[in-house]
Amino acid sequence: MRHSPSDSSDRSNDLLIKIIETLEACGIEEDTYQLHDYVDLDALEQLLASPNDDISVQFTVEGVQLDVSPKSVDVLGEDRSSTTED
Repeated sequence: MRHSPSDSSDRSNDLLIKIIETLEACGIEEDTYQLHDYVDLDALEQLLASPNDDISVQFTVEGVQLDVSPKSVDVLGEDRSSTTED
């Protein structure tokens, strides 16, 4: 299944919002980091375009470890437990 460019852009924006909301839920304020310093945003867009749902990207922002897949944003680690799904 192919996605139109606007479809991909909408999904990318949704994913970025989920990442930001997850970080805020962990106590990280949006104005304390630049997400592009921690992860390649183009790679995240490619992740969304992938037909493979088993792919995920893991990265750490301000000490919060995230596991991001096309369907969810999960916080890794024992002391933080949060999942944001579609």
